[in-house]
Amino acid sequence: MPKLKPLSAELVEDLLLGNKILFKYGIVDAFGHISVRHDSDPERYVMSRHLAPGLVTEKDLLTYDLDSVPVAATKHRLYSERYIHGEIYKQRPDVMSVVHCHAPALIPFGITQAELQPVYHVSAFLGLGVPKFEIRETAGMTDMLIRTAALGQALAEKLGERPMVLMRGHGATMVGKTIRLAVYRAMYAVQNAHIQLEALRLGEVTYLAPEEAAKQDAYTDEVVHRPWNLWQREVEE
Repeated sequence: MPKLKPLSAELVEDLLLGNKILFKYGIVDAFGHISVRHDSDPERYVMSRHLAPGLVTEKDLLTYDLDSVPVAATKHRLYSERYIHGEIYKQRPDVMSVVHCHAPALIPFGITQAELQPVYHVSAFLGLGVPKFEIRETAGMTDMLIRTAALGQALAEKLGERPMVLMRGHGATMVGKTIRLAVYRAMYAVQNAHIQLEALRLGEVTYLAPEEAAKQDAYTDEVVHRPWNLWQREVEE
């Protein structure tokens, strides 16, 4: 088998920036992770070893197969929830990046009957639907973590074709066709949650209509570079 080419320099840069952006803005803290599908082999993905996202450097990046086994032998400890990433990549060939977080603003929507819905244009992707994963339905009483391929598969099935999934009592997972889009969705899902929670205190909320959400979401690819460039400058400063 020919040797796998290294991940492109551009994706390495974006993956490292993604870790730092998500940490700086409180989407992740000591916990959480982001990955990218390998640009030379869609049956591989790249993610850090077991490490707080804000500390990740290039030397910490490891390549995994879609069973979430490191391609090269390593003595490093691995994220126990790496199966989130591998199983989503298996089921979603369109997905190129996965973010998993425990952002506090999202937790209420995973533990109540309230639905996370788009309240403004930059979170229009939420109009595609935000399913909720209940781990008890798959595995009964657990420690809430996605530690096995079977649990990762169940989570990926609940995600379906949507951009994100809430995980009851745990957090959320977002996906995108680029690292930048996955980070964008994580950032604005959390912002939307903050605004929606505040609006619900005032009374009945007017959400984006499905057609409004679809029209705006189609425009996102043209503008995702604007917040990304700003976030990049802020983490680099």
